[in-house]
Amino acid sequence: MGGRSSEHEVSLASGDSIAGALDPDRYDLLRVVIARDGGWSVDGDRVALVPAEGGGTLLCLNGGAPRRVDVVFPALHGPFGEDGTVQGLCETLGVPYVGAGVTASALAMDKALFKTFLRDAGIPTPESVTVEAGPWARDPEAARRAVARELGYPVFVKPARLGSSVGISRVDGPEALDAAIDLALAHDPKALVERCVAGREVEIGVLGNGDDLLVSPPGEITYESGWYDYETKYLPDRMRLVVPADLPQEVARRIEELARRAFVAIGCCGMARVDYFVEDGNALVSELNTIPGFTPTSVYAKLFEAGGVSYSELVGRLIELGLEAAAERGRYRA
Repeated sequence: MGGRSSEHEVSLASGDSIAGALDPDRYDLLRVVIARDGGWSVDGDRVALVPAEGGGTLLCLNGGAPRRVDVVFPALHGPFGEDGTVQGLCETLGVPYVGAGVTASALAMDKALFKTFLRDAGIPTPESVTVEAGPWARDPEAARRAVARELGYPVFVKPARLGSSVGISRVDGPEALDAAIDLALAHDPKALVERCVAGREVEIGVLGNGDDLLVSPPGEITYESGWYDYETKYLPDRMRLVVPADLPQEVARRIEELARRAFVAIGCCGMARVDYFVEDGNALVSELNTIPGFTPTSVYAKLFEAGGVSYSELVGRLIELGLEAAAERGRYRA
């Protein structure tokens, strides 16, 4: 937990919640904190993951005996954790881990690439324009024209590979576009400009591997602020989750169908939260989060709790799914 991204504090809260839900009679838990500078520690002592002789992985504690690692639960959000980097490290070392693999993690993390993938797969998503730092610096007018021509206003501008509403701006007219793009590009070299959808915000959870999936009831996010920003997501009593969402039956079925399709199509495993806009009765996939938040205010666990899966049961099942996925990957390796 922790990590190098701007979502460091959210990740710490997620990690604490997960750790608190684990049965101490079943699990021997080590809280590995990744600092903002990238250093790893357990209880303040620097540590490292290293391959074990004869296979597997050891966690070497500074001044202490090495500890064998059975499975890693990455409670990391954003770059250097949710984007396939830590997943690749775990695979290199041969240690099982919870959640999506390298490819699905990287694809879902990059909102611009993910939307291109959705369109190619015939999955509806709001219209968008991608702005990269190099072309923006050389010819900002080209991006301005593209936004005006393809989207109009208002729009939302966001970093392509970040979460928790960090670096996001609502832009109501062209005069505010440059500052919003500059802010997004301060967090990531690629920005996504997306049409502002006048619709309801609905989220749904997916749990499982392959096509053996449990899907939660859909939940609707409501709030008093102008949009679903960082404070609304994480401060107590700023948002309200209504589960199940009051949706026509055909719309609820469509949301579940699209969640399954997106999850399977990118090769996801373990868990995902799929976010939607429902506009004029049409479900539009916004994002797929491969490591959804696990803080006390986070939606993913609440969706499954409403579907009859408790928080501790959910966390335990995710660990089992991580071990199952590692065993399946191991079948194709020498």
